[in-house]
Amino acid sequence: MGAVTAAIIGVAGIILGWITIEMACKPCLEKGREAMDRTLNPDYDPDDEENNAIRAPLNPSSDSSSSLPPKTV
Repeated sequence: MGAVTAAIIGVAGIILGWITIEMACKPCLEKGREAMDRTLNPDYDPDDEENNAIRAPLNPSSDSSSSLPPKTV
């Protein structure tokens, strides 16, 4: 009977540990799972995303630079 009790306590400990990790790391785990879902989705196209404002332009316009001419050496 002692082996069955030890097994039940061990399984309960593993389950409670798993639940604790899931709750503590929920934001990180959700982002990872969403990334895996996007990767495994054959219809996913990153160019269709609406949130492309994060990327910086490759050729910034002259308006954002200073008004001084570049120095020649």
